[in-house]
Amino acid sequence: MKNIPEEYVIGIDLGGTNVRCGMVNENAVSAIHSKRINNQAPVEEVMKDIFGLTDLLINKSVKAIGIGVPSVVDLEEGIVYDVQNIPSWKEVPLKRLMEERYHVPVIVNNDANCFVLGEHYYGKGKDQRSLIGLTIGTGLGAGIIIHDKLYAGANCGAGEFGMVDYLDKFYEYYACGQFFQNVYAIDGEIIFKQAAAGDAEAIRMYGEMGTHLGNAIKTILYTYDTSLIILGGSVRMAYPYFSENMWKRIHTLVYPRSAERLQIKLSELENSGILGAAALYYDSIR
Repeated sequence: MKNIPEEYVIGIDLGGTNVRCGMVNENAVSAIHSKRINNQAPVEEVMKDIFGLTDLLINKSVKAIGIGVPSVVDLEEGIVYDVQNIPSWKEVPLKRLMEERYHVPVIVNNDANCFVLGEHYYGKGKDQRSLIGLTIGTGLGAGIIIHDKLYAGANCGAGEFGMVDYLDKFYEYYACGQFFQNVYAIDGEIIFKQAAAGDAEAIRMYGEMGTHLGNAIKTILYTYDTSLIILGGSVRMAYPYFSENMWKRIHTLVYPRSAERLQIKLSELENSGILGAAALYYDSIR
């Protein structure tokens, strides 16, 4: 366990359809509350939902609030831009709105960054000083820990490996769940069920996606030379179907020792979004 102060932090995980929050200390998360949001609602209505859940938890023992959002963030001002699947959230001063109401420090960051922080403090990255958290769902995102510290970049854009040019598109087009719709016009959940039932064509498609993902991981290794990548996101559940082809591509690195030393682990952390959001506070005071 990292050196985490014995304090309570509220962690808030804002998604495109739900907001979840919980009370977090150095050991675990408790008192979890969640609410489905109207993602077509104006800013004020979504903020009302966030306030409502936070009001259930806030008390004098809370030292800070951490919030993870699926968007780019101005880390200094805590302004979030163009939140995925919430069209009205084009530019929201989330930090200021929360601090004005609750009078505690509020830290806001990208949800992929929160994922890797959650793994670093509570999950399979606890014993590693540097690691990459790779979220593979409908999209492909990443968070980066270097020497026990989150690296988000100057504009909260570090780790956007999914946006790196690849073939005729970019990695996210081919190396995550949207691959099946983009290339074969088939819903990824259908392919997962078919693969689980032993369908050879579905398994072949996953293998094809795994080849693209392996190429993306090669780019990550050439860039950061990490020895640990933790996979999160829904597509990680299909790991048995794409891992072989993924590793075949990884082992084509021109630096064989880097491939041999690499560990890839699957996240098993429950409530990783809430835990990671709370860990933004711990990261900020390290």
